[in-house]
This record gives sequence, C-alpha cells and structure tokens, in this order.
Amino acid sequence: MSNIDVNVLAQSAPRVCFVTLGCAKNEVDTAEMTKRLTAAGYEVCDDAPTADVVVVNTCSFIQAATEESLEAIFEVCDLPNFIEGSAKLVVAGCMPARYGDDLASELGEAQAFVPCSKEDDIVEVLAGVLGDAAPQASMSPAAQSPWAGSPASYVKISDGCDRFCSFCAIPYIRGRYHSFPLETVRASVAERVAAGVREVTLIAQDTGRWGEDFDEPSNTATLLATLADEFPQTWFRLMYIEPQGVSDELLDVIASKPNVCKYLDMPLQHASKPVLRAMNRRGDENSHRELVARIRERVPGITLRTTLIAGFPGETDIDFDVLQNFLEEVEFDYVGVFPYSQEEGTRAAEMDGQIDEAVKIERAQSLRDISDAIGEAHVSARIGQEMDVLVLGREEDGQLYGRAMCQAPEVDGVVYLEEGEVGDIVRVRITDTLVYEMEGDVVHGS
Repeated sequence: MSNIDVNVLAQSAPRVCFVTLGCAKNEVDTAEMTKRLTAAGYEVCDDAPTADVVVVNTCSFIQAATEESLEAIFEVCDLPNFIEGSAKLVVAGCMPARYGDDLASELGEAQAFVPCSKEDDIVEVLAGVLGDAAPQASMSPAAQSPWAGSPASYVKISDGCDRFCSFCAIPYIRGRYHSFPLETVRASVAERVAAGVREVTLIAQDTGRWGEDFDEPSNTATLLATLADEFPQTWFRLMYIEPQGVSDELLDVIASKPNVCKYLDMPLQHASKPVLRAMNRRGDENSHRELVARIRERVPGITLRTTLIAGFPGETDIDFDVLQNFLEEVEFDYVGVFPYSQEEGTRAAEMDGQIDEAVKIERAQSLRDISDAIGEAHVSARIGQEMDVLVLGREEDGQLYGRAMCQAPEVDGVVYLEEGEVGDIVRVRITDTLVYEMEGDVVHGS
C-alpha cells in the first residue's frame, strides 16, 4: 500500500475522545481501552467537540462522584456535534457496573454502556455503535502507546474487593477480588518503561492481597521485589494497601530497594473500635498506633498517607474524640478526609444513627484542620534537604515541576524547579515550601 493510501485511511479513521472521571484505576482502564482502539484503527483524541464518539468513563464510588459523572455526560450531550447528531455517546466504567439496566433506561442519550467487566470489549462495542463507519482491519495504523511521553504511569495489579466494608459499593461495582498474574503485571510495566515511563505506581482496590488467590499463593512483597530488581531504573510506588496487608516482609522490601518509594497509602478510615466494627473493619486506636510505629521502625523516614471518614452512622462525640486524638498523636504526613456518604445498596445506608449533614461536614473540617497543620509542618521541615525529583512537565505558565518519592501523584503536591528535562530524575535541594508544595534548586556535581 502506498504512503498516500495510508494517509487517506488515517484521515478517515473515526475519532474517539475519552472523558475520564474518578480515581487512578479509571485512568488505567481508559489507557487500556485507548490502546485497543488505536490498534484497531481508531484515532483517539482529546477534543470532544470534533470526535465521532465520546466515551465517558464514569466513577460511582460515592453519590458525589455519580453526580459529577452525570454532569460530564450532560455536558458532552450539549456539544454541537451531539446536538446535530454527528457524534455518538458511550458510557463506561462504574456507573453501568453499579446501576446496570436501570441506567440504560434513564440515559437514552447513550448508544452503548460498557461496565468495568466489559471494557476489554470496547472495540466490538464501538463497531456496533458506528456500523459501517467503524474501521476495517486493513485500516489499522501503527498504534502509538498511550504512555508515550508520560514520565509516570499507574499499573493495576488486581481488581475487585472481598472486604465488604459496610459503607462501600466497590465489591458490587468491581466484583470479587482477583489478582492479575505476575506475567501480566510485568508486561504492563515493561510496556510503560519502553514508552519512557520512569515512575510506576502500583494500584488496586486492595494492593496488599496480591497473589493470595493464586493456585500457588504469592504476595505483594514478592511482586514489588521482583519488579524493582527487573527494572532498576524505574521508581515503584505502592498505593491503597489495607492495614492487614502491611507485612514485615513488605516493609523490608520497601526499606531495602532504592528504587521503591518509601511511601505507603494505608486507608484506616477511623480509630474508634465501635465505629470500625460498624464499618465491618478490624483494628482500633491501639492496633493502628502499633502498626504505624512498626512501619516507621522498619522503614525509617517513610512517608505515610491515610484516609478517614467523618460522621459514620452512630459515631458519637466520644468516637470522634478518639479519632481526633489519634490523628494528633500519630502525625501522618498526608490525610484524605471525607464526610460519610450514604450510598444506596450498602449496609451502612440502612443503619440507625445517621448523622446530620452539617455535623458530618463540621467533623470532617476539624480533621482536615488537624491533619493540615501536621502535614504542612512535615513539608516545611524538608527545607534544606536534598532529594531526587522526577521532572514531570510544565504548567500553563511555563513553570517546570516534578515529584519526589515522598509525593504521590495528584494528592501530595509537587516540587517546582527552574531547570531539568521532562523524564529526568534530578537531585534537588529544597529551598522553600507553601502548604504542601515545595520549591528546589537542582544540585550540580557531587
């Protein structure tokens, strides 16, 4: 086939735009769907008003996320190409998984629905939506990696969850827990490294359970050590690990591997034993305190993030005082705080003792005030320290920025720099901080 023919075919390829809501796991799902579509001959773009198909990859973890997803869907439907009928809408991800046929009956604007479990079928779904306009096999161009030009990326190591916390809809959205095979995870990492990725963040609903469900059981420590050894020039970061998954073996891997970020994101949700039991979770303030002490002892200098829920049904003033005192004592580096969301279909939604919305918001703000005061002090204490920083890109005003090992993507701030090339890891001396952001100078020479 001549170059002219190839160019003509490429120009006629249907244009697909993804609008991705929610967490990093959805970002990974969008990247995988992008890879499948580009390999099948579609052109994936960032411009919804000129797209032939817009795929809204939704989040539905809590009601606010569902509302945000619906708002995004309706914004897409108001675009000129949809009003004139030249574009198609596909709704993917958590909303179709959670609401099923009910969603299809309520959202007549969509031509197709793709729940999480069916996202591997995205090429077939779009072929059904576009009919004769779908690309033929002979039209497939050379697929560009979705990770090309990205210094950092996520890799999912498992999906689903078996914990059934009483407040959480994830098991009903994503299904039961299942680990991805080592070879699958390794191949995902290798693909990203080949595309130039320097930092890989391993994610799942429950990263600490990886390998437990294999015929020959393995564990997250083995996975992390294997990847760190095979890709020594790549940073690895572990997110979303439940307290039960924090083994001494895992901590020793984090402590001993120089390319593994000394960082853990460990959602505790609460510290009061009665509230945790109502949440269908283990632990209490004493076991949580001992766990944090064990982590810091085995991994000196580790950065710790947690997530807390304020205003869970039945949370008394005493329960809340326990949580505040625990937070003040343990001094996490970063804390995500959320007022309890009464989610349809969860056990907690039907519990007695639902707390007034204003009280939930007030309690959540109190926790944020405590955690921000501690977190900001921890960040400002880094002034004068030297640390490696991965250069990520430039903001709209041209300001160069990157991320240190003590900063997780999107939630912990960045490091602002005056020099460096995107994708490089440079040595930086921290010179100033503002809340959670840091500024630094590149250190030249030894």
